[in-house]
Amino acid sequence: MRPNEQHLDIKPSILYFGTPVVLVSTLNADGSPNLAPMSSAWALGWTVVLGLGTDGQTVRNLRARRECVLNLPDPGMWPQVERLAPLTGRPRVPPGKRDRYRTERDKFSAAGLHPQPSVVVGPPRVRECPLQLEAKVVRIRRAGEGTGFFIVETQVEAVHAAGSLVIEGTDHIDPAKWSPLLYVFRHYFGTGRDLGRTFRAEV
Repeated sequence: MRPNEQHLDIKPSILYFGTPVVLVSTLNADGSPNLAPMSSAWALGWTVVLGLGTDGQTVRNLRARRECVLNLPDPGMWPQVERLAPLTGRPRVPPGKRDRYRTERDKFSAAGLHPQPSVVVGPPRVRECPLQLEAKVVRIRRAGEGTGFFIVETQVEAVHAAGSLVIEGTDHIDPAKWSPLLYVFRHYFGTGRDLGRTFRAEV
């Protein structure tokens, strides 16, 4: 903030103040993969909590088959993410999405991405994503009456990281080499330069 700058009381339409993009891969009833971008995710230990719309194919898949992969793209992948954004895996586009979305069964091909077999769960990983978290659903609940969202709690079972991101001889991601794709008020950004480290940092 600038010195002596005043705060304004505002009511933004969304509160995506800066969260990482996640490509969630799940399995449809026929065993085919679904892939959906989302940006409401946070991690605590090996628990990752997702906020997902109630009318998407991803939530339907997670309620029926409680496994997924949380694929984290880097900033250079924003065009592929944006190709996925207007697609739905639902056979019929939900009423609230009909003006902007279309049904797509093969989202990997539509986005120019490639599936990679997982080790622990059924849904495939996204080969191009530098970080891939295989996870199982622990709990799903509605975010609240009239919100249109589910809160999905997952437990990460396996983590796959591009070798170039891992500090040699450790299980640590090098924060100077990893830059997540961020979704900031409906715009895509990468991270900037390293500003410092917390006292709890291990590397």
